[in-house]
Amino acid sequence: MEITEKVAYLKGLAEGMELNAEKKEGKLLLAIIDVLEDIALELSDIEDAQEELGEGLDAVSDDLEDVEDLLYGEDDEPEYELDDLGEDEDCYATTCPTCEESIYFDESVLEDGEVICPNCGEKLEFDLESLDEDEADDGEE
Repeated sequence: MEITEKVAYLKGLAEGMELNAEKKEGKLLLAIIDVLEDIALELSDIEDAQEELGEGLDAVSDDLEDVEDLLYGEDDEPEYELDDLGEDEDCYATTCPTCEESIYFDESVLEDGEVICPNCGEKLEFDLESLDEDEADDGEE
């Protein structure tokens, strides 16, 4: 039995008891039953909305699966390997002193001498002259 049916049953019991709406107890019980009826109807509406959302989510999930199949093929494997991307380029990483998140960038950013942290927007500058001096010192030994 659903909640709305249970509330209807209580309402029928109250009518069968011939509660006097003029007395305090009768007013209270009838008001409680009215509130229970409102709650049951609201709960029913929420359940209907939840079911509708679930159906919509299933549809979106199915559509996403179709997109994945188009992108990756039916075997659910990517057509490329992440290791194959930019194989010729070196990848560098540093830690932002402001937000302490790792930042990854390629050699072109290193040549520019600065990078903007994508997490906090802090501008980080690189001093490549000290790297060149270290390499020159290593070559002399």
